[in-house]
Amino acid sequence: MRRLLPEPAADGIDPYDAYADAPGLRVGMVMSADGSATDADGWTDALGGDADFRVFRTLRALADAILVGAATVRTGRLGPARLRKDLRARRGGPPAPIVVVSRSLELDWALPLFTEAETPTIVVTSRSARKKVPGHIQVVDAGEDDVDLPKAVKTLREDLGYDRLLCEGGPALAAALIRASLVDELCLNIAPTLLGDIRHTRLLGGLDTEAALDLAALYLEEGVLFTRYRLRV
Repeated sequence: MRRLLPEPAADGIDPYDAYADAPGLRVGMVMSADGSATDADGWTDALGGDADFRVFRTLRALADAILVGAATVRTGRLGPARLRKDLRARRGGPPAPIVVVSRSLELDWALPLFTEAETPTIVVTSRSARKKVPGHIQVVDAGEDDVDLPKAVKTLREDLGYDRLLCEGGPALAAALIRASLVDELCLNIAPTLLGDIRHTRLLGGLDTEAALDLAALYLEEGVLFTRYRLRV
C-alpha cells in the first residue's frame, strides 16, 4: 500500500507496519464512497475487495481481543478468528479471542464461533443475563441488568490483560463505544464504489452525538482509501 499522509511515500508499505502502533481501542470498518456500510447482499465482503481484506486481517493480528456485536454473530457468517502463517509468526502466537457483546444473549451456541475457535470466544453481558451462557464459555460481567461498556473495557484490559482492543462492529456497537468515549482510533476504509439506493446501512447506526476526528494517516491500495482517524478527547 502507498502512504499519502502524513508523509507521502512512493515505495510500498507493509500493512502490518502501517498499523503496528495500535492504540487502546480502535474501530475498523469499511464503507462505499457514498456511505453504505454493507454491500448489495447486506454484508461487507464485496466492498473493499482483497486490499480491504488484507488490512482486516492485519488489524486482527495486531489486536489482543476483537469486539463484535450480537447482531453480527446472529448472521451466522462470523467464524472463529484465524491467522495466516506469516501473520501468526509476526504476532508471535495464536489469534486474538473474539469477544461477543450481547444484552439478550439470543445466540446460537452451536455456531463454530463458540465451538471451534482456536482461542476460545468470550461473551460480555450483564450479571442478570449470564445464566443463559453455557458453562464452558468465559463470561465477562459488565453491569447488573444492562451492558456497561466502560466496565467491560476496563475488565478486558485490567483483569484479562487485553490492552489493544479492536471493534469490528456492527454499527450499533461501534456507535455505543464512541458515545461512551472509549474509542481512540477509527480505521475507516473507503471503497471505490457507489451503491446508491441498492443498499445504505449507516456506518454508525444510532450515534446521537458529535465526535471530532483528526486524520492521522492515509493510505491507498487498489483504489481503496485507508484512513486512520484519531478521536479527540
